[in-house]
Amino acid sequence: MAKAPFTAQQHSVRVLKVGERVRHILSELLARGSVHDEVVSAAHIAVTEVRMSPDLRLATAFVKPLMGAGEDDVVHALRQNTAFLQREVAQRLGLKFAPKLRFRKDESFAEADRIESLLRDPRVRRDLDEGAAD
Repeated sequence: MAKAPFTAQQHSVRVLKVGERVRHILSELLARGSVHDEVVSAAHIAVTEVRMSPDLRLATAFVKPLMGAGEDDVVHALRQNTAFLQREVAQRLGLKFAPKLRFRKDESFAEADRIESLLRDPRVRRDLDEGAAD
């Protein structure tokens, strides 16, 4: 008998869960120094988020070196070691299909800083204070 298809809500929860598992696996591999690359081994890398495609075949991992230095070098080194990382993730994940990994710089911290500086602007502060007085 065939399985009942996932509902949209169940599917989105599954995508999030698999993404979080991939993030944990990558974080563990990087923390233990499993990647034999000088750049990756020298940097303390945080995997901040993994976004999965709806079919779970593509995983985009957002990474950030903890000291922020050499982001481009770290992402380049991770891209060179993608085959090894994909193989390790596939073994530990246990899905029918192993997701293809892509690595991107995490720019969310820079965006948060930009928004914070905008909110500290005196003109914006004045507008926010006027809105609160009404």
